[in-house]
Amino acid sequence: MLASHYYEGKIEAGCDEAGRGCLAGSVYAAAVILPDDYQNELLNDSKQLTEKRRYELREIIERDAIAWAVGIVTPEEIDKINILNASILAMHRALDQLKVRPEAIIVDGNRFKPYQKLPHTTIVKGDGKYLSIAAASILAKTYRDDYMNRLAEEYPQYDWLSNKGYPTKKHREAIKQFGITPYHRKSYNLLGDGQLSLEFAP
Repeated sequence: MLASHYYEGKIEAGCDEAGRGCLAGSVYAAAVILPDDYQNELLNDSKQLTEKRRYELREIIERDAIAWAVGIVTPEEIDKINILNASILAMHRALDQLKVRPEAIIVDGNRFKPYQKLPHTTIVKGDGKYLSIAAASILAKTYRDDYMNRLAEEYPQYDWLSNKGYPTKKHREAIKQFGITPYHRKSYNLLGDGQLSLEFAP
């Protein structure tokens, strides 16, 4: 069972992001505040769960959380400010939307920027250690998957239904064959070799 909180006696928001390593699409982040004594043995790092279980848990998290929100940073913004800054900005945007103000923040990973002078702690593999970060990882992942599934209808040739924008062989071959879309992150090494100039897909 994951830990219910890191800070004693504070309203604590857990944050995580999804889509950092993708070649296409926005980066999503979520912030979740769970009740103090919350318990859910099924909650875990979203990467350890099946897709079906993630969506089941999303409904439970949204029902049980004191507050939750999702923040988004677009591919254009990622290209301007880089993916690390974009991931942190997405978390800040999620925190901005919380209906309850947190008194402390715990974040998956090892990088974060202060948010409104609140105490924060970064926790490597935090999505496998703390319930609120695990919940945030599930919300970020499922809402980003929904978004990539919608984009896949517009651009089916990139196999986004399966790869969600990550750099699979099929995705990179499609970029070589069809060029890039407005959703691709142009600051990334999209072909994996750094050689070719890329044209926009028609």
